[in-house]
Amino acid sequence: MQTKQTEQLTLFKLSWPIFIELALHMGTGIIATLMLAHYSDAAASAVGVANQILNVFLIVFSVTSVGATILIGQAIGAGRMKKSRDFARSAVSLNMWLGAIMVVVIFLFGETFLRLFGLSDELFAHGLLFLQIVGLSLFTEALIMALSSILRSHGMTKHAMLATLLIDIITAVGAIFAVTGWFGLPVTGVAGVAWAIVIARFAAMVLLFWLVKRKLMIRFPLKEVIRPKKDDIQSLLQIGVPSAGENLSYQASQIIITGFIATMGEASLAARVYVMNLSMLAFLFTVAVAQGTQLLIARDIGGKRFKEAYHRAVKTLKIAMFASFVASLGLAVFSESLLGLFTSNPDIIAVGVPILWATLILEPGRAMNIVLMGSLKSVGDVRFPVMIGIASMWGVAVAFSYLFGLQMGLGILGIWLAFSLDEWFRGLCAFVRCKYGTGKQKGFQFEEKSTT
Repeated sequence: MQTKQTEQLTLFKLSWPIFIELALHMGTGIIATLMLAHYSDAAASAVGVANQILNVFLIVFSVTSVGATILIGQAIGAGRMKKSRDFARSAVSLNMWLGAIMVVVIFLFGETFLRLFGLSDELFAHGLLFLQIVGLSLFTEALIMALSSILRSHGMTKHAMLATLLIDIITAVGAIFAVTGWFGLPVTGVAGVAWAIVIARFAAMVLLFWLVKRKLMIRFPLKEVIRPKKDDIQSLLQIGVPSAGENLSYQASQIIITGFIATMGEASLAARVYVMNLSMLAFLFTVAVAQGTQLLIARDIGGKRFKEAYHRAVKTLKIAMFASFVASLGLAVFSESLLGLFTSNPDIIAVGVPILWATLILEPGRAMNIVLMGSLKSVGDVRFPVMIGIASMWGVAVAFSYLFGLQMGLGILGIWLAFSLDEWFRGLCAFVRCKYGTGKQKGFQFEEKSTT
């Protein structure tokens, strides 16, 4: 019965709602950036920097969501439904406590974190305001990530998508009112956009709790939420900590590299924010199919279908690399027009156009990295991605960003070339591990740890 249910879940059925969800999530950021860019390039740049700090906290929450996605999927694949519900309750409990702690941290140390970037007074004021307001929503975002991972693990990617749609609508409407002052309302700028995000996340959290309770019949008794099962927490952390470590390393390295870019002038800093928003469109499809593949591979491993899991990863890799190249080509060809949506400043556009052409090199490598590293995590081989990630992000991305961008005078284009080296190196390492090394032996043929 369980095998039949697993077979009915295809990559397309899982991935298209994830694709839409990611598009909506990225759309929220792009809309907010567009609105703020028309309000002020300085405001858009400052919010982009503040979001880097907030993203570090989101990685802390992803420790639970990554672990829950893999462990719940493996439990379902093995037919252990009671265990899958235990993991779900523990994931919500762990993220509830982490979210509460992170709100306190951002309140006490947010200003200190932001000063590390060396922003001008105007940018710092905008960034701090956004950081302090949106920081209040870290608690709700932590629960959103846990609840969404529970729904996705059960194949209910369309339902998880609804929460992101709600966030997108509320944030977009709030951002428009905050910047334009329609119907005689005051123009609140950065503060208005930030409060729209806070309200949107709270509404999405309420919706997700209702969906999990209604569709999956999973309840969250207060006693179990306050005091989760220690064994479940340990299992979640064993999977999630190494997986999140890779993302944490990435965000930390990006903070250092953003510091490099800040020394190149405000035009380069603004170009980075706008190009990063546009680049999301290039790897959107890749992330969607990679997440769908992770869900299916976790079930394959739970059902001990190891060879099928390996071939599934390879097939997704080919699709993702091709799609990312085509998307990058589109961004490059229409680079001036796309950047013109964000700003009319010719200096920013002149900086941004060559970077978008550089994505033709960057994105196929990123696709290989995302798909194969995610596949390795799904089979339980979670330490390899973080080890390679730390080594490459700092030894390649940061080191060569400094060399190309600052020492050789290539500016932000040199930094994008360093990004390309980093993504291709990590992607090729993952490919070798899957095909030739212990990734295939420990990962796609690994039984006991993957199904516990």
